[in-house]
Amino acid sequence: MISRSGDLVIRAGWIVPMRTAPIRGGAVRIRDGRVLAVSAGAAAARERGARRLDLPETVVMPGLVNAHTHLEFSDMEAPLDASGGLPAWIERVIALRRGRDAGTAAAAIHRGLRESADHGVTAIGEIATGIPAGAYPTGGPRLRVFREALALAPGAAVSTARLALRDLERLVASTIAPGLSPHAPYSVTVGLGRRLVAAAHRRGTPLAMHLAESVAEEDLLRASTGPFRDLFERLGVWPTATPPALVPAAEWITILARGPRAIVVHGTHLDRDADAMARLARHRDRLCVAVCPRTTLALSGRLPPVGLFRDAGVRVAIGTDSRASSPDLSVLDECRLLADAGVVTAEEAVRMATLQAAWALGFERTSGSIVAGRPADLAIRTPATASRDPFEAILDPATRLMATLRSGRVIGGGLPGLE
Repeated sequence: MISRSGDLVIRAGWIVPMRTAPIRGGAVRIRDGRVLAVSAGAAAARERGARRLDLPETVVMPGLVNAHTHLEFSDMEAPLDASGGLPAWIERVIALRRGRDAGTAAAAIHRGLRESADHGVTAIGEIATGIPAGAYPTGGPRLRVFREALALAPGAAVSTARLALRDLERLVASTIAPGLSPHAPYSVTVGLGRRLVAAAHRRGTPLAMHLAESVAEEDLLRASTGPFRDLFERLGVWPTATPPALVPAAEWITILARGPRAIVVHGTHLDRDADAMARLARHRDRLCVAVCPRTTLALSGRLPPVGLFRDAGVRVAIGTDSRASSPDLSVLDECRLLADAGVVTAEEAVRMATLQAAWALGFERTSGSIVAGRPADLAIRTPATASRDPFEAILDPATRLMATLRSGRVIGGGLPGLE
């Protein structure tokens, strides 16, 4: 770890602060785990009174922020079969989850946190169906843990919300940033969702909700038919006496906007819903979208409509979903897929994985940028070849991670002089 007894100056080929233009030949000065100063050129060369680490071939950038993931499946060696689309995949996820215990889930979460740090991630938006004891250590990436809740039975809203709020208190007691997540329109009654959003509003707690993931979702919401209805009947969770009160994505966007801040997760088919898009754009001061391109491509056969969100002025963050739907937890591989497809530029992709993802989690004052006075959450990368564009260098698959720092402490990779 970096000594707390003195300053450290890291000089690099490029410093990429994100809130200001990249600096060629700059330096970051760190004191007590925080960025003391970011300097350029001759000013960087005059840094005195500190231990210096000269890394002229590197790019120093903010640690990446994974806006949406499910770490409980981080022990999987390969994603689940995606054939049959989202309803079939969910059935496989449920079968997998029923065969696992809390200890297995906790071990997978630890593994996912280590893997994330080794990919340069310093902050994570985690979705949790429960809070396994000891699952979330404090020494790795920063965490916003969204406690997920779902129920279709009309009378289950009160008890389900109560359990979710109990787990929120457990997170707060463990000094972990909490969040709430009504799962999705096809699995959450409007009564339960409103209770969760009201609780989030009272507590100032961010929200996250999966919306418009699958065309099959529309069949259930419109007519209580289709693959999701069939799935729920097979699972024995579809209420037969009284149909559940389900509402479409557009209505959920309005409900979520009553909270302090919310993430619309995936939004794959929002381009089919002009009303939902209009409401999303109207509430862009407190709503954003988190896309998971590899998962969306696997389950829907298409990339998320990032251009639509961008044109509407909506912030777009990036996430990895889980290793049940993606081969790993590499945020940059998600970025590369969009950039290689021409959906975004390299700079736009990196912004989605830093500034915009940090905003999504309510971490914009701690993560996503290199700013004096804020925590030294950094990723140090070594490009294979010199580049005039640091963003292109960051996305180059040949670029390697040298070290990940959270508050000036190494949590991933490894670098002589820092460990």
